[in-house]
Amino acid sequence: MPQVTVNLPRRSYNIIVEVDCITKAGTLIKDAGLTGKAALISDENVARHYSEEVRASLEAVGFEVSCHLIPAGESSKSMEQAQSLCRSLIEHQHDRGSFVVALGGGVVGDLAGFVAAIFYRGIPFVQIPTTIVAQVDSSVGGKTGVNVPEGKNLLGAFQQPRLVLADPGVLSTLPHNVFCEGFAEVIKHAAIRDASMLSELETMDPQNQEVSPELIAANLAIKARIVEEDEQETSGTRALLNFGHTIGHAIEATAEYGTLLHGEAISLGVRAALYLSERKAGLSQEETNRLLTIHRRWHLPLQLELDISTESIMTALTRDKKFSSGQIRFVLLKALGDAFLSTEVTSTDLEEAIEHLRLPPALA
Repeated sequence: MPQVTVNLPRRSYNIIVEVDCITKAGTLIKDAGLTGKAALISDENVARHYSEEVRASLEAVGFEVSCHLIPAGESSKSMEQAQSLCRSLIEHQHDRGSFVVALGGGVVGDLAGFVAAIFYRGIPFVQIPTTIVAQVDSSVGGKTGVNVPEGKNLLGAFQQPRLVLADPGVLSTLPHNVFCEGFAEVIKHAAIRDASMLSELETMDPQNQEVSPELIAANLAIKARIVEEDEQETSGTRALLNFGHTIGHAIEATAEYGTLLHGEAISLGVRAALYLSERKAGLSQEETNRLLTIHRRWHLPLQLELDISTESIMTALTRDKKFSSGQIRFVLLKALGDAFLSTEVTSTDLEEAIEHLRLPPALA
């Protein structure tokens, strides 16, 4: 059973990666020291598959459980939905002795974590991620939040989970496009920190939705080490995880949330970042093409075909958290596996990179 520990100054926590660990969630949560009533938050799609199983597991070890469902999709990641959940927890008589269990993908994890951060000024929470994006990335690190019309994740809080339970077995129930879009985050981790992982991604069959616990754990270890170095993104190290996300988030927001899946938008953002890395950091065209070919293998888009203007994408960019004092901090690659944070990318550079996305990639 692969296990990754996130070692932080105030409190460390474990990430358990094991097939069928969802069936013993109650025991694992109790062993982690959680007490009180459990508020199980999930979306309608995930709940249909797993909420009763998790609820029964919690009740079997003595927890009192209430279930709180949200509509599936990015539109639920809102302040209105967060307030609705908080009121529902109050109605079910939860208090500061309770804890939240987030059962779902990135939207559920971000929203439930945010609710845990603000309810009674903060209660513990546990992540049970059910998508690739959530299992390899968003469930770890403590970034929680909601979207507003002006941008993605502009309201939020740092709230580290007490425990993360990543069950690779649940990935088999994902729609195939949702399964594949999650690999944008896996490719990102390889690109910024571990180029050796790319060989595995080049040989895996995207039609096979069985993912090894070892691959998930390897990604989580990359995320954990970066979070340990820079928990609240103050030194610049954690910002490396934003590779492909600066322009990707802007496209995702401009296209209206839900038009593109998160990983699909990030794939476009990665292509733009590679274009700038060739021009600003000396990344070879061969390395760019290798990474783009892997994206294509995983059925991720590489061309911006939506009818959205470069100007509107740039407007969304200026609201991004990665802008500081009017200056963009942009993640570039010197080589595959070697990322750095640059302040040399100009608005003109960004506009050129966005326009580049409108052209089909020149791949064999």
